[in-house]
Amino acid sequence: MTQQNRASFGSKLGLILATAGGAVGLGNVWRFPYMVGQNGGAAFIIIYLACILLLGIPCMVSEFIIGRHGASNAARAYTKLSGGSPWKWVGYMGVLTGFIITGYYAVVSGWCLQYIYASVVGELQGDPDFVTRYFNEFSSDAVRPVFWTVAILFITHFVIIHGVRGGIERASKLLMPTLFILLLVIVVAACLLPGAGKGIAFLFKPDFGKMNSGVFLGALGQSFYSLSIAMGCICTYASYFSRQTNLLKSALQVAVVDTLVAVLAGLMIFPAAFSVGVNPDSGPSLIFITLPNVFNVAFASMPLVGRAISLLFYALLSLAALTSLMSLHEVSTSFFYEELKISRKRGAIIVTVATSLIGAVCSLSLGAVDGLTVFGRSLFDVFDFVTGQIFLPVGGLLTCLFMGWYVPRNIIKDEFTNWGTLRGTFFGTYLFLIRFVCPLCILLIILHQFGLLKGIL
Repeated sequence: MTQQNRASFGSKLGLILATAGGAVGLGNVWRFPYMVGQNGGAAFIIIYLACILLLGIPCMVSEFIIGRHGASNAARAYTKLSGGSPWKWVGYMGVLTGFIITGYYAVVSGWCLQYIYASVVGELQGDPDFVTRYFNEFSSDAVRPVFWTVAILFITHFVIIHGVRGGIERASKLLMPTLFILLLVIVVAACLLPGAGKGIAFLFKPDFGKMNSGVFLGALGQSFYSLSIAMGCICTYASYFSRQTNLLKSALQVAVVDTLVAVLAGLMIFPAAFSVGVNPDSGPSLIFITLPNVFNVAFASMPLVGRAISLLFYALLSLAALTSLMSLHEVSTSFFYEELKISRKRGAIIVTVATSLIGAVCSLSLGAVDGLTVFGRSLFDVFDFVTGQIFLPVGGLLTCLFMGWYVPRNIIKDEFTNWGTLRGTFFGTYLFLIRFVCPLCILLIILHQFGLLKGIL
């Protein structure tokens, strides 16, 4: 399949919204704001932005080059550029990573749908103990989480089977603006609460006293994961780019949208939390336990408004989850239908059924069924650990080495400059970053998350 007869995005806006949608996910809503607040506020944001420029954008451009040049699924794209050498397995790793993440990510995405329903019928009204008990009982239930996991995967399936323009691009043009509108509505409501100024200061006031090597490494890791690098998503979407697409400019635009969503999420969460004297923590407990309590207390005198804000918030989470699932699903769908030479619809069915089974098992491992553990970890946690701490950083590191030291320089420059039609002012800078800076940064991420830098940095 060549670039000429391959499906493509129909507009620059659709391209940016779809690619940014793949990067924007649940992590933008809870992990980024939490890390900003706990690691120096605006000082962390400054370091994060520097890491995006030094690591995130060069890595994204690399995957753009591989995807557009290969004009095929991620595995085949790497195979083409590698000439069939062992480097091709980096592409297969990306496809496998995206496939596994689709399964367990759908579990948490399904929780968001349950909480939309719970907000509508008023099930989240109660004291903190009730809200905590509600989450624990629901997440360990044998039926409801599995139902919602399968439900959101079938919604994703419906989008994917309609193709790139009719499915992914059309959905992204609807979902991403809606996501921004919901964000802005909740931000305004949160910032109007009494005492919200403390939350805004918590988010944006620089606290350089907290700056240390751990904060730097945290920002480095967040910049890497926030842009969905090494999952196969960026590479797959880039295979639908036209030869006229400015890869560097597109990477910058995606990074801006992704960062903007994360910062707005902080403006949504912290003012509301500080208004009622709650110090937000991280993880699922923030969005499924802490925030329902925040909404209940902050809007206690206006319960209907509180219920509406809760509904909008979980609708927002569901949209963020859905845009990410679309990109993850497409990674595997394009692989199966191209490699097995079957229709897109059949490829999508394989992915939906398989990831539904993975999601169901992961959900049941959280308490509904005993014995679904590996070395004392639930299967959900095992998949999260293997993909997040091994496959993603290792895949990113190998991609940098592949692009920086194996792929011929003339091929990289042709793609970077659109075959000489662009000036390529930053090509030398990009090549230096991808050869030296990015591999070092990713290696630091790997060592840090395994605790191998303690006592050194």
